[in-house]
Amino acid sequence: MTEHKDNPILGMAAGAAAFFLFAVMMVFAKILSETHHVIEIAFYRNLIATLPFLFIIFVMGKRDILVIQKKPVAVGMRSLLGTLSLVLTFAAFAAMPMADTTAFLFTSSLFIPVLGLFFLHEKVGPYRWGAVLTGFTGVLIMATPAGEINTLGVTLALSAAFMHAILQTLLRHLGKFEKPETVTFYFVLIGTITSALALPFVASPPTVEEIPLLFGVGLTGALAQYLISVAFSKAPAAIITVFNYSGIIWATLFGWVIWQDLPSLSIWIGGSIVIVSNLFIIWRESRQGKITEDRIRAKI
Repeated sequence: MTEHKDNPILGMAAGAAAFFLFAVMMVFAKILSETHHVIEIAFYRNLIATLPFLFIIFVMGKRDILVIQKKPVAVGMRSLLGTLSLVLTFAAFAAMPMADTTAFLFTSSLFIPVLGLFFLHEKVGPYRWGAVLTGFTGVLIMATPAGEINTLGVTLALSAAFMHAILQTLLRHLGKFEKPETVTFYFVLIGTITSALALPFVASPPTVEEIPLLFGVGLTGALAQYLISVAFSKAPAAIITVFNYSGIIWATLFGWVIWQDLPSLSIWIGGSIVIVSNLFIIWRESRQGKITEDRIRAKI
């Protein structure tokens, strides 16, 4: 038993808690999006997540977090793309019911084999190609319901999913050269700075009732990131990644309780196809040791 994978129960508990907090963060963001621009919400999410890093670096003396070893351009690109991904994700949740958006975001795993083939020169076998094509069949079912199509919401959700896949591919590459905490610190720092540049054009003063929600977005996001690190340090990556799909349960529950939204039949059918396809891809990649923490870090 290794030093890092020594408590699977704790790892699974941390993973389950992280995905619950991710859903809570999206609830806060969706509520705030009714009166605040998604870029402003992203600013608060990154700002509050930056504060613990500053304490660790400058008060606890962990200045090695500041050191980028070999890939400064890639770290910067991850930070900018991560900020764009966060804004797109918040916008997607603002435009569609929570369960619908969550189901579309699961498609990020379908893009990864394609991106891995072109950018990391990874071999993609016929079984995974079959899973990808099957998964996109599920996407077509979700995107063409019996009623009216939410074109904007679907476009935003699929764009966010594609950005998640790009980030996962980039993080897989960066993980060979840079520490995860360094990459995450520069993501939240640069995300804070870049989103702050837009505040004069999009910000609106929060009400007293909204201030806890703004802090909640940042705190739940930061805590989810920490718990993901704990989860992957204590349990096998393939197991933790599967817990990602608990998000559809929380999204459905929160959407029903708060907004009285329930997924349509097309979302249930198409989403189930996407999830099964993803689980097959995870199983195939876990056999080859390709499942890492980066897959989850890209979405939080």
